Amino acid sequence: MSPLPAEVRELIESGVLGHLVTLNADGSPQVACVWVGLDGDELVTAHLAADQRKLRNVRRDPRVTLSFEGTQVRPPGLREYLVVQGRARLEEGGAPELLQRLARVYLGPDVKFPPMDDPPPGVKMRIEVERLGGVGPWTPH
Repeated sequence: MSPLPAEVRELIESGVLGHLVTLNADGSPQVACVWVGLDGDELVTAHLAADQRKLRNVRRDPRVTLSFEGTQVRPPGLREYLVVQGRARLEEGGAPELLQRLARVYLGPDVKFPPMDDPPPGVKMRIEVERLGGVGPWTPH
């Protein structure tokens, strides 16, 4: 996909929670609220526990969808929301550093997160964006 539009970047970096949808083995959806950041044009999330269902699902099937609810009302009178479809890949390590970066957005500039000494390295999820949807300036009129 081409570079992410500025409005998409602004919404994601504003501190709204992402609703991450992965696919269970039986094809049913699994949804989790996650902190989301950007690394270039990829979305990134961090997970200290490497055996979470969402991570097992991504290891088996990399297709994911994220949704974000904005605050602005857009024509025809709907609150904006962003839907991102993409493919995820997992990287071992780096979760505590990414969580600390995201904690400044989600919790405040002076927060220590994770709130423990010597956290496990965890897993970073990188999501390559394939398609954008929803209601907002990122969708065609």
